[in-house]
Amino acid sequence: MNRSVNLTKRVETGSGLRFCPVVVSANGRIKPDWVVVDDQEEHHREGAYYIEWRDGAKRHRLSVGKDAADANARKARKEAELNAVAKGLSLAPDITKVNAADGDRRSLTVAAAVFLEETKLTKKPKTFAAYEKTLAYFQQSCSKLYLEDIERADMLKFGAYLKAEGLAPRTCWNKFNNTMSFLKANGIRGIVRKNDWPKFVEEEPEIYEREDLDALFAVCDSEERLWFDFFLMTGMREQEVMYAHWRDVNLVHRTISVRWKPEYNWTPKAYKERTVPIPASLTTALETLKGKAPAGCPLIFPTSGGKPKMDFLDCLKAVAKRAGLDPEEFYLHKFRATFATWSLWAGVDLRTVQDRLGHKDLKSTLRYLKPSRSQESRDKVDAIFA
Repeated sequence: MNRSVNLTKRVETGSGLRFCPVVVSANGRIKPDWVVVDDQEEHHREGAYYIEWRDGAKRHRLSVGKDAADANARKARKEAELNAVAKGLSLAPDITKVNAADGDRRSLTVAAAVFLEETKLTKKPKTFAAYEKTLAYFQQSCSKLYLEDIERADMLKFGAYLKAEGLAPRTCWNKFNNTMSFLKANGIRGIVRKNDWPKFVEEEPEIYEREDLDALFAVCDSEERLWFDFFLMTGMREQEVMYAHWRDVNLVHRTISVRWKPEYNWTPKAYKERTVPIPASLTTALETLKGKAPAGCPLIFPTSGGKPKMDFLDCLKAVAKRAGLDPEEFYLHKFRATFATWSLWAGVDLRTVQDRLGHKDLKSTLRYLKPSRSQESRDKVDAIFA
């Protein structure tokens, strides 16, 4: 059973100083300086936050400062510590401290367990799974028992271990980076040099050639054609399409929005919502589909049981095989890359494409700014050297 920790704030009320529950916003974050007083939300800038937990019948209460984000992080860390203990792990003293200023040494095994518990509470399942796998690899490669004993040689050994496991160069870099994030969270910095990180070649995103799409679409039925047109013309990620609702579609303004879906415990990547314009052809197809949609089902592409459709990739590969194409060359993210590249080739400015893709920085979008392969571009080459 998971151990829980309460977060309160001690504020001045009409009946004196009280420990009041904090207000949690719809995205699960603490609303700074807002508390619940007698079932009403009130704004109180004064006072400090406290975490509370029980050890049997005994209640513990600890001040965690005046910053809401820091207080929430301390709450998550304490829950991780309690759950690690509940699983039978023996915690070293002050395991939750970022730095062992008092000289206590921290168990690598316990620190990893605490870090993973906190990650599970605060990150998406996919992120948790990545860190869980990474730290399992690291503990297999590292013979050190304590965090304070980890040094550069251990990270070099880890990099070599990942390579020996047969992992792809980019995967080795990702796992090395995740481990460095874990160490940094525990106050361990500066133990590796710039050239110690695994090397990988940054590959250009692949896009579909128009002739390949023509061949694919030629064997699609109307339903399949709409699925893949939707991916291509919106640039949306797989899960964004899976959880797309009719309420996200504005047929009048010809737009679709990517929004948080609490009923499915799903949030957009980087918690960033956005709105994307869609062409007239897709708008018309969606309008027709909406007229046939099952009553009471909000999903645009549900299964027969009204659940999110999770086999788009399998369907795509089946259609590619039917068309006599190589299924290995067809995958869903390639539609997104094609959307981005075609948009840039058509003259849509970089900042707008960044917004439509939901990227946090321009560097991610710039990867799709590929050289044009149009006949017009080739004719210009001939003209230059005529």
